[in-house]
Amino acid sequence: MKAIICNAWGTPDSLQLQDMPSPTPGPRQVLVRTRVAAVNYPDALMVAGKYQFRPEFPFSPGGELSGEVIAVGAEVKRLKVGDKVVAIAPFGAYAQEIAVDEANTIPLPPDIDDGALELAGSFVLTYGTSLHAIKDRAAAREGETLLVLGAGGGVGLAAVEIGKLLGLRVIAGASSEAKREAARAHGADEVLDYTSGDLRDQVKALTGGRGVDIVYDPVGGDVAETALRCVGWGGRYLVVGFAGGSIPKIPINLLLLKGSALVGVFWGEFVKREPELNVANMKQLFAWLATGRIRPHISRRYRLDEAPAALQAMLDRQALGKLVVLPQEVG
Repeated sequence: MKAIICNAWGTPDSLQLQDMPSPTPGPRQVLVRTRVAAVNYPDALMVAGKYQFRPEFPFSPGGELSGEVIAVGAEVKRLKVGDKVVAIAPFGAYAQEIAVDEANTIPLPPDIDDGALELAGSFVLTYGTSLHAIKDRAAAREGETLLVLGAGGGVGLAAVEIGKLLGLRVIAGASSEAKREAARAHGADEVLDYTSGDLRDQVKALTGGRGVDIVYDPVGGDVAETALRCVGWGGRYLVVGFAGGSIPKIPINLLLLKGSALVGVFWGEFVKREPELNVANMKQLFAWLATGRIRPHISRRYRLDEAPAALQAMLDRQALGKLVVLPQEVG
């Protein structure tokens, strides 16, 4: 099989397309022919050696995928050869085949079409993160106001849609007009450009000076402190990621002055530690997907050999919604 391989820590352009042996599934694993691999920020962090753990070399990045089961381990009970699945893995999805734990796979309807399979393979991480953040970590209440930063990206658009489904007023902050229009199309009540002008003044104008109840921040960087100052009394600031490139240093006296909370969101660890709650969240998300209440936006598709370019586009914040890699397509 062919795979995108990381042989040393570095930037996306250091990745190589290589021929690799097909993985052998363990007793509780299934071997999946990968149809779609989603492009996510942790993939780039892993390639750079900056993620929470470091795989041994060589490895293929990518942790979110969909495809068909082509072999099963001796102790697998739920799945069989031919089943179509969505799966989450620590890494390995930028490859034509991947062995994944049965516990981390979700079976899909056997008659699912290619378009739906593509959507299913690119929404679990972003929508799972956003639902966990807003529902579980922020304990959002209907009628509250949510400010989403990076609202044109994958997790940002997911947060906009989920916020609306949970009955929140959503203010979407994005860095370009195209991203702001995408956020509005996905349900945002108001949009703003957090890269120009004073973000705090814009939020004050939209909230009558009260501030927002929840900030959803996958960006970090220089905007974080200003965004924290946009939180009203008793508000919650969700730390989702650092797509802006730097980890901000927050003056914690701001939390005291507003009785507010700084709340970390680590969906991957949540999946391991609270599997029953995650299953309930996944059921809710798939129900919303099946009825069209959430509409994941895939803006570009890449062949397997183009995966490094996909990762770089995401790092350069060029992605509108989701980017995906199609591992069975090689130039």
